[in-house]
Amino acid sequence: MTRRALVIWCAMVPIAIANGAVRDLLIVPRIGPEAGHVISTIALCLAILALTWLTILWIRPLGAHDAVRIGALWLILTLAFEFLAGHFLFGTPWRRLLADYNVAQGRIWILVPLTTAVAPWLAGRLRDVLGGAPDRPRSSGGHMRPHAGGAS
Repeated sequence: MTRRALVIWCAMVPIAIANGAVRDLLIVPRIGPEAGHVISTIALCLAILALTWLTILWIRPLGAHDAVRIGALWLILTLAFEFLAGHFLFGTPWRRLLADYNVAQGRIWILVPLTTAVAPWLAGRLRDVLGGAPDRPRSSGGHMRPHAGGAS
């Protein structure tokens, strides 16, 4: 399960990078940095939710507790990548990295790590509520039981 969760998180990285490129090259020049930031943030949150929805059955958390653990892992990896790679690899100043989290200044980037953290639990819970998938029995109480199959 953990390896599968890591694979999916790794798939999020190019999605996030592509989102940033689209923002910088197409959106910001047309509507400005403030609106571009909002649109880009919402688009990335939706992409994270969609990817998680599509892959949660493959990841196979054994229950809500596992889904929360996956979300915590994704949150730690996301913040580490954003701040460490952002600063040391891409040369972004710490002040600019932290500025994206200033909600008082209209910056809503905090929604991305929050979405990343709750996406596994939310996707699993919604899969349970909506009846799971044909190869996965519906669980009671939102426990997200995996279908029969191999280990992670």
